[in-house]
Amino acid sequence: MDDIARFAADRTFGPGSTPPYAAALEPLTAAELRATAAIVKADPAFGEAILFETIELMDPPKAAILSGLPLAAIPRQARANVFRVEEQGVWKLTVSLDEKRVLTSQRYPSARPMIQLEQFMAIEAHVKADPRFIAACAARGITDMARVCVDPWSAGNFGNADEEGRHLSHTFIWLRLYDDEAFYAHPVEGLNAVVDIKTGEVIRVDDRPGPAIPMREVNYDSKFVTETLPPLKPLNIVQPEGVSFALDGHHIAWDRWAFTIGFNAREAITLHDIRFDGRPVVNRASLVEMVVPYGSPDNGHYRKNVFDIGEYGLGKLANSLKLGCDCLGAIEYLDVHLNTMSGDVVTIEKAICIHEEDNGILWKHWDFRTERTQVRRGLKLVVSCICTVGNYEYAQYWTFDQNGEIAFEMKATGIINTVGCEPGHPSKYEREVSPGVAGQIHQHIFCARLDMAVDGEENTILECNTQTEVEALNPWGNAFFETETPLKTETEACRRANLDSARYWKVVNPNKTNLVGQPVGYKLMPTNCVNSFLRPSGPSGSRSRFVENHLWVTAHAPEERYPAGEFMNHSDGTGGIADFVAQDRPLENASLVLWHVFGLHHSVRPEDFPVQPCITTGFKLMPTGFFDGNPAIAVAETTNTGSREAGASSCCR
Repeated sequence: MDDIARFAADRTFGPGSTPPYAAALEPLTAAELRATAAIVKADPAFGEAILFETIELMDPPKAAILSGLPLAAIPRQARANVFRVEEQGVWKLTVSLDEKRVLTSQRYPSARPMIQLEQFMAIEAHVKADPRFIAACAARGITDMARVCVDPWSAGNFGNADEEGRHLSHTFIWLRLYDDEAFYAHPVEGLNAVVDIKTGEVIRVDDRPGPAIPMREVNYDSKFVTETLPPLKPLNIVQPEGVSFALDGHHIAWDRWAFTIGFNAREAITLHDIRFDGRPVVNRASLVEMVVPYGSPDNGHYRKNVFDIGEYGLGKLANSLKLGCDCLGAIEYLDVHLNTMSGDVVTIEKAICIHEEDNGILWKHWDFRTERTQVRRGLKLVVSCICTVGNYEYAQYWTFDQNGEIAFEMKATGIINTVGCEPGHPSKYEREVSPGVAGQIHQHIFCARLDMAVDGEENTILECNTQTEVEALNPWGNAFFETETPLKTETEACRRANLDSARYWKVVNPNKTNLVGQPVGYKLMPTNCVNSFLRPSGPSGSRSRFVENHLWVTAHAPEERYPAGEFMNHSDGTGGIADFVAQDRPLENASLVLWHVFGLHHSVRPEDFPVQPCITTGFKLMPTGFFDGNPAIAVAETTNTGSREAGASSCCR
């Protein structure tokens, strides 16, 4: 810590300059991923046969980043979770790339690794080769197994004796009528198989009575959709002078914002050392968990409570984005490198999109006395990726604007998970979207981890509520005011949103004040909170404890990273946020982490089929006393010369 203290002066790194430690925050390169795997395999405790769940960057210490410690003083280290086929458990390792050795190793004997992308098709093949499954398909009139589609789902933890001690996938079945046909229109209801992922053994085929397979075709692929609307006229996003951001490796500077873009197999995009005009705001931001509970107790559907980040890994399911389709305008892309199970490297080209968008009017005023108008339009910087988890697409967008706001938006699209029903008679847990095809009511509940650093590490969390004045002091019935309450410990800071009091939460630095003498701060606006309908004591509810609150606040601890636990497959609900806050650490003038829970409540509509239009959720971080006034006052006055009245040939007529 002596080195850190030596560099602890107020250091700023504005737009156009890359801080000396920025490279230490960048994700592992392909060479570093291979080097990490080689170091682990060379260790006698593991050997060549070891398999890799994840390899990722070991984040540098928060204090080192905030103090501006130079790159040479920050060692380059990796995390690696590894496992064996023949043995239960996962080893959690830290690896020094400089010293070329395993630094620490801890075994979790009951843990299971995430389901790997390479295992998806193998699971399907094992199921389709099982004689019991083939017979069950034949009883339904299916004889061509090439037309059967088997989706691998995580199995959860439901106390089945034949599943104990296994690494499992529970599967759901559909029928594809011909190549590229939309098979989710043909659910094979009542047929599920449970597979041991490591051994390939189909340990059970569950065959229950169900409705006939719906055979009506509902296609979305352009090769089958013959009646389309005429296209609208092109809307081009043109930046003739180029972009306004500068990218140095993974470090980006735009307007007064600067930060480093990371990526890993579990979280997808991670953002590091976010600063405005050189002042730190957030040390690290990412989406750390997502659970999708379905509301049906029927057949095998009660098991559908999947943790798409913790059980699969969102990052390794990222798309390679396409210019002019996924991304419009002048685009900068970043490739990402991820490990395979064997320790090799897979590269997803153009996985991260960086671009600018028009952000509308930043501010405007017309002085009616002088008829003088002042208006400023703004831009926003967007960093995004799109990940496909089976039937669903999740598109995440981190945006930064010239007002000092940070916003996160998740767009969910893709195909709803379908089930079979008797035409015209869906169960009360679902809605029919096509004759004999239903979508179950479900939720998408996300958790963002926001490692705050508002003008430094010493932060305090305040809860802000608006209330009506008491009648004795409110003779005209119009008085209301806002209160700010410090949340002093972790158990005090387990909070839920409240529309009745317009509740939000504010992170302040009590050691730094603004022009009016108030602590500088940023507020979290809980704009899209949802309430879970899981019974907390049930098999799924006990594994999803993080959904019980919309805000959790913890003292910063580098190993407390995931709100539902580090190892989610077959988890028992321990090792997550509820255990973190049970320590009840103090939160005043401390290094704080906010865990914000938000999401989507999805009552399925016919309009969601055969492909669901994007539905959105997210949150905002807004400066609240961080500046001495509106930071967008300094935005230059401009007129867009590319705009024109409709039908006119020149601008600004």
